[in-house]
Amino acid sequence: MIDFRPVLQIVGLILCLLAASMTAPAAIDLLAGNEEWQAFMLSALITAVAGGGLWLGMRTDFHGLSVRQTYLAAALGWIAPCLFAALPLALGEAHLPTIDAVFEATSGLTSTGSTVISGLERLPPGLLLWRAQLNWMGAIGIMAMAVAVLPVLNIGGMQIFRIQGGDSGLRRSLRVGATILKVYAGLTLALAVALWAAGMPRFDAVVHAMSTISTGGFGTTDASLGSFNSPTIDLIACMGMVLGGIPYLLFPQLARGRWRTILRDQQVRWYLGLMASGSLAVVLWLMIERGFTPLGALRHGTFTVVSVMTGTGLVTIDYSDWLGLPAAILFFLTFVGGCAGSATAGIKVFRLNLLFANARVQLHQLLRPRGVEIPTFNGKPVSDEILQSAMGFLFVYVLGFAVLSMLLGFLGVDFLTAISGAAAAISNLGPGLGEIIGPGSTFAALPDLAKLLLAGGMLFGRLEMFILLVLFVPNFWKE
Repeated sequence: MIDFRPVLQIVGLILCLLAASMTAPAAIDLLAGNEEWQAFMLSALITAVAGGGLWLGMRTDFHGLSVRQTYLAAALGWIAPCLFAALPLALGEAHLPTIDAVFEATSGLTSTGSTVISGLERLPPGLLLWRAQLNWMGAIGIMAMAVAVLPVLNIGGMQIFRIQGGDSGLRRSLRVGATILKVYAGLTLALAVALWAAGMPRFDAVVHAMSTISTGGFGTTDASLGSFNSPTIDLIACMGMVLGGIPYLLFPQLARGRWRTILRDQQVRWYLGLMASGSLAVVLWLMIERGFTPLGALRHGTFTVVSVMTGTGLVTIDYSDWLGLPAAILFFLTFVGGCAGSATAGIKVFRLNLLFANARVQLHQLLRPRGVEIPTFNGKPVSDEILQSAMGFLFVYVLGFAVLSMLLGFLGVDFLTAISGAAAAISNLGPGLGEIIGPGSTFAALPDLAKLLLAGGMLFGRLEMFILLVLFVPNFWKE
């Protein structure tokens, strides 16, 4: 039987950290004279009691987690915080119903950016900061999974990024993780200062810096960055989103200023190449079909492509009526996402690298049956195990999208909303398409069951599918 004590102890520690993080928005509201601080402190107390109870009540000596325990810790380590993070949204001034609060909290922690709240300008600053904090902390959880969990569990080809070496490998993972966290915090601070210098109010600059580098997309106004109408702010945010889509494992190189090393990474080159190609096509379409000026098309077209591909969801202009070529490009980039080990979700660029390399080898073998050629990634050979893992992930990803779309359709959701909503949830994008959940709308009008399905889709996509799926395999629970 699985020993749940180490798993619940880890969950308890995560909840204690979550409770501590609630004090920051409480302090902001207290200084601003808003009674919202009481809701945050009550939520922090409830969360701390639950987390502390698990931490103290499940204390046990353990030197490592088994594979089953790792799966459970990864799943519960996301599900439990999503539930407790909803408390300030339900108890505070937003007065969200339980399902809406869970949806909003899940969207925040998974860095999705979908929202059920309208009238953000009227919310107290503590709640706005809390939403951005969820984005920012969720990206830290993603970083931990990318460095320590997914490579070990061999999920979706992520074993290619495994740090080798037993105890020394563990120590190296901790050192790399500490460096990543320092660079991540430094980039957040730099973005906040840059946005403030560009004319954004100080509080808004902090919120948007946190939600940009995390590719979460929660802002302070319903119109997102469009409300500031500043090309400089759009450019700074665009740079932050691009950095958020780069692998966290390359952040130590970024800290040392080794840009050439980063650009030599095959995954990063594909990431930037796809982003540039999509931007160019959309910019030309805006100029030809919509009569935009070259600078206007470059500003809004590039920003939209970067925001969609990284799954940030920030907008400068409503693109829900962009039909034809740009709609196809944005829909494709929604599924691609950014690099593996980044704050973005989606299929990930490296899996496209692997599948392309494998297809090229098979094509060459058709022409030269006796030839021997091996797929490579970053100049290193890729094993059949990794290729099969990547292809299995792609199949489950597409199947998950199809099932979620059909379930939304069964609930009476129209075709465009169902398709774009499922894509937005499973790719952790944020807004969908159409009048109901488009860039200028919220998810509030959807049925409660649809919101729960979408929240599940966000976790499904963020946890790389298999972490949740394996829990439903009967053999998982057998000794």
